[in-house]
Amino acid sequence: MLALVAASVVVCLVMALLPDDKSDAKSASSTTVAAGEADLGQPLSTPSVKAKASPSPSASRSAAASSKPSRTTVKKKPAPARSTRPANAGSGTASLAGRIKPGTDYQGAATAYEAGVGDGACGFGPSPDMMIGAMNTTDYETARACGAYVHVRAANGRSVTVRITNECPLPCAPGQIDLSQQAFSQLGDLHLGRIAITWNLVSPGSPGTLSVRYKTGSSQYWCGIQVLNHRNPVAALEVSTSGGWRQLDRTTYNYFLSADGTGCGSAIRITDIYGQRLTVKGIAIRPNVVQPTSVQFAQH
Repeated sequence: MLALVAASVVVCLVMALLPDDKSDAKSASSTTVAAGEADLGQPLSTPSVKAKASPSPSASRSAAASSKPSRTTVKKKPAPARSTRPANAGSGTASLAGRIKPGTDYQGAATAYEAGVGDGACGFGPSPDMMIGAMNTTDYETARACGAYVHVRAANGRSVTVRITNECPLPCAPGQIDLSQQAFSQLGDLHLGRIAITWNLVSPGSPGTLSVRYKTGSSQYWCGIQVLNHRNPVAALEVSTSGGWRQLDRTTYNYFLSADGTGCGSAIRITDIYGQRLTVKGIAIRPNVVQPTSVQFAQH
């Protein structure tokens, strides 16, 4: 009997010492939830966690917005290297001049056109006189010929000096100048239609001071700049930026463009084909307003 009681006591003790499965399961579940909450509070730093993470649309927009530089930051950045090249006056007149070079005679033909008020592809507006001409597309060379003064001579000894204000498209051939009827009549009768000519670039006496105009639609975010009444052809136009002088690209309609607004409203530096540079300050962004300066290129 005593042995039976002793055995029962041993069985009870063993049962009391066995682990409680339900209690462990509950404890494990609580531990897992606690660990998950801790993970959500930590940065997603490991590649595996990043791959599993799926940010909400609002979080994505917020991150994208915070990654965008402010407008002020963009403006303070230096211009790209390709756009910050200065006009290379030391490279010689020939490279600055392009196709129409000083001291060179060109052979071609003069034709005539009805020039109206004298406006044309160069975008100068009405001309103060009608001694003007349209340069063939080849020698027009993306508006490099705009504003150039050329002395035109016919075989009969008669001559006229004209300012290039327009472009003569194909079939106008290299060397050809389509003159206003008024200018053509200085060389011969209009009924001739076509006259063989020799012409060369000249630097006239005193045309006054040059002017600057911002294109319609210009602002601090985009602008086009034009030079008017310049004695010698313009080879380059630069604007002052936080990173130095930035050379602007020229269009066929004779404006120099800053597509991102860099330098719009700041100081302007203009270089002619002889390498002379003029710096103009105080030109405000006033679209389609001709603003005079106090400077002019030297005569050559």
